[in-house]
Amino acid sequence: MKALVLFVGWCIMFAFCWPVAVLALILFPLAWLLSLRLRLVGITTEAVFALLRALLFLPARLLGWKRCHRDAV
Repeated sequence: MKALVLFVGWCIMFAFCWPVAVLALILFPLAWLLSLRLRLVGITTEAVFALLRALLFLPARLLGWKRCHRDAV
């Protein structure tokens, strides 16, 4: 559904102002490539923090500590 709305919006923009629509069509892959780099940085940062958390909680896990899952009243 999202792709259909995007396509219809692009068609409307193409009908009213075709140079902007063609420019958007050309610049979209470049914007996607830039955002891909930022996504990879985010995934890597999340993995590093997960590793640090696992290392910090390792002694507690070895001693048998278990997290309590209590429902809030």
